[in-house]
Amino acid sequence: MSTNNPIRIYTPALVSSMPMNSNSLFGLLEAAHERPAAFSKYTASDLWTDEHTSAQMLAYHLNEDIDVSSRRGRFMDESTRWLMAHFNLSEGCKIADFGCGPGLYSARLAQRQAHVIGIDFSTRSITYAREFAREKQLDITYVEANYLKFQLDGKFDLILMIMCDFCALSPAQRALMLTKFRELLADGGRIVLDVYAISAFANKDEAFYCEKNQLNGFWSEAPYYAFVSSFKYAAEQVSLDKYTIIEHNRQREIYNWLQYFTPESLGQEARSAGLEIDEVYGDVAGNPYDADAAEFAVVLKKRE
Repeated sequence: MSTNNPIRIYTPALVSSMPMNSNSLFGLLEAAHERPAAFSKYTASDLWTDEHTSAQMLAYHLNEDIDVSSRRGRFMDESTRWLMAHFNLSEGCKIADFGCGPGLYSARLAQRQAHVIGIDFSTRSITYAREFAREKQLDITYVEANYLKFQLDGKFDLILMIMCDFCALSPAQRALMLTKFRELLADGGRIVLDVYAISAFANKDEAFYCEKNQLNGFWSEAPYYAFVSSFKYAAEQVSLDKYTIIEHNRQREIYNWLQYFTPESLGQEARSAGLEIDEVYGDVAGNPYDADAAEFAVVLKKRE
């Protein structure tokens, strides 16, 4: 992901020199609840590459009984069967999995004799994925890289960016990825994305609260307080969950942006990159589209 890092780290010396009076506490609260411009700050690399939080993320990924960082195992099995059958992917087909994480989809596809390349910038996730592929003797190439910057060679029959990863990217980043996807498509190839729908945006609430050791110690092994500010941007159809994590000797900010779509708005972005929507589904397992659901999936192809 992007290395444009707005995170602010305070050293112990600096923290100890900050006067903890009512004025400084007020300033801290003001900063924690400050509303930035949409997609103006980007910290995905901090979430996925931090030693502690990346371990928490991997644990969520590998728990196939919950829908947190990955889909449930049963759904991924169903989705893999649908992808292979729907796109008539035969043995030896080429698939690129962007944001592959620990390779849960990549491994399933490779087990069906596809040639798969997975790209992710999380060292911990890629290390796990490589070890699993080696143990199972799967034909997968894993690349530890920022897919916004990584230049991939070759042409692919199927390109995936799923678990709504596309929604976490800014408009400029999305345009970059769609253009890249078009260049990588083989003749007759397809792109599959799933995204959050406008109905999910309507159900999102703004909030501001503080919680000690929020998410059961997700952010740090050491004690901490998390100030969580949730913002909505009606004009842009964007939400932000902003986490200000305060430990004894450091303070940091994590920005979790999400863009929400309709098939029409996603189609407009696709057309700007020389693509078009070929099909709309309820999810990446091919279930029917539901306009009231929180998510939907699209199949993109090159524009004629």
